[in-house]
Order: sequence, then C-alpha cells, then structure tokens
Amino acid sequence: MRHPVTPDGRYFVVRGRLWRLSNPALPEDRRAALIKQLMAARRAVGTALRAGDDDALRSARAAVDEAKVALGERGPVWWTDGAPDLNRRMAANTPYAEWFAAL
Repeated sequence: MRHPVTPDGRYFVVRGRLWRLSNPALPEDRRAALIKQLMAARRAVGTALRAGDDDALRSARAAVDEAKVALGERGPVWWTDGAPDLNRRMAANTPYAEWFAAL
C-alpha cells in the first residue's frame, strides 16, 4: 500500500487523515465483487455529474455508500474490541498521534 497503515490495520493515512480500511475478514471473492460494485457506482456518479442528472446522482451516491458499508469502510466498525471509530479524523488528534509523528 502506498499510504501508511496504522499498526492495528484499521486505517490508512492520507494527508494526515485516517481512512477506515475494508474488513479483512471478508472472503476474497466477496471483497472483489464489492469493489467491482463500488467502482461501477463511482463511474455512475461521474456520469450523473457530467449529465447534470440530480436523480441519477443521488442514486449513484447511495450505491457508493452501500458498497462502502458492505466493505466495512463506513457504517458499523468491523472490529470487536470496543475501540471507537476514528474515520476521517486527523491522525495527530487521535491515539495514533505518536505513531503518526514517528513516520
């Protein structure tokens, strides 16, 4: 991966911000199908934006969200130790601050 991943494997960091990784427990065939679904939905977002079609844009964005939730990148966390979700937070303002500063 070209972006640093937190030691617990829950997030990767882009420009100092944490982004939740997909659930590593997903079977590879299911992960591949969900990624294919996600990419199609992202293409649909672009198509709707270029066409100025608000209804299609809402639908496409909902499909992106659905795929991301199924992958574990949004929605309920996939870990079970009770740790909070720090998705989209600045790493320097989280328990990962020391790890991030050492990169």
